[in-house]
Amino acid sequence: MKNKRRNHIKGILLFGAAAALLLLTGCSKNEVESVSFEQLESFQVEHEFLQKESESMIDETISPSEEIDLDNEENIENTTDIDTETKPEETEQIEKKELILASEDWGLHFGEEGTQPVGNASAADLKAYHSYYVGEDSEKVIYLTFDCGYENGNTEPILDALKKHQVPATFFVVGHFLETAPDLVKRMVEDGHTVGNHTYHHPDMASISALDDFQKELDDVSACFHEITGTDLAMYYRPPQGKCNAANLEMAEELGYSTIFWSLAYVDWDTEKQPSHAEAIKKLTARIHPGAVVLLHNTSQTNGEILDEILTKWEEMGYTFLPLSDLVE
Repeated sequence: MKNKRRNHIKGILLFGAAAALLLLTGCSKNEVESVSFEQLESFQVEHEFLQKESESMIDETISPSEEIDLDNEENIENTTDIDTETKPEETEQIEKKELILASEDWGLHFGEEGTQPVGNASAADLKAYHSYYVGEDSEKVIYLTFDCGYENGNTEPILDALKKHQVPATFFVVGHFLETAPDLVKRMVEDGHTVGNHTYHHPDMASISALDDFQKELDDVSACFHEITGTDLAMYYRPPQGKCNAANLEMAEELGYSTIFWSLAYVDWDTEKQPSHAEAIKKLTARIHPGAVVLLHNTSQTNGEILDEILTKWEEMGYTFLPLSDLVE
């Protein structure tokens, strides 16, 4: 088999060299006979050199014992693995384009108590877009977040409870909160908390398809925050009302943001129908789970009144608290 390959390569080289000679000398078919002996001799020397080089390459790359058997499944499998490993970015890009959210409204399905809920998209699929809704289920860790639409007197007791327990939190703010409660924003930073982007006007971001419009909602918050604090806003984005689609996630990622959903929330935003303390504590303790990204609203009077107690109960259940920087990669 080795000799056959060599003879085949010799034939190719002879044909190629002859063709090259015709081109180099500018000879037509009828002028080949006028090629000098010196030219032919030079051609022969070059041919012999190329021939030796090709034979050397054959000897170095394939020995009789190393010839590839394409009928061997192991070799075919190894070849496939090599191709796959050399194109990881292409594979990831294809997977990202195929992401389909079950709904443009972020939602959760809860199973047994203490277990992670199932979201509209899997944690693995979201991660391809630098998006997250839950952490690892192997450790009893909580990532506490608050959505801040406006100030009605409940943010300060929330900050007090967090400070008492030395719990880090992330506050997702909108333009109105920044403009009307700058002192609270400054305190969030001073107390060591993270401030994220909840858009300037709190629109339905799933309805925005133009990158410029999408970016303006985020840039205006970032600029206002920097003006108040003199520091840069954390690159965490939470879609208002959890409304989003794959295109939104791609735009947020392109702008450098990680999109943060949640794995635990309850109906605490209606200021006219606040849940009782008992009702809120029951829901927040029964549904807490390892790796939970908890969403609470700063406008909830109930949250301001029970946060100290609920933090104590979570601690008694063995949970610790980490900032989003420990979740986002």
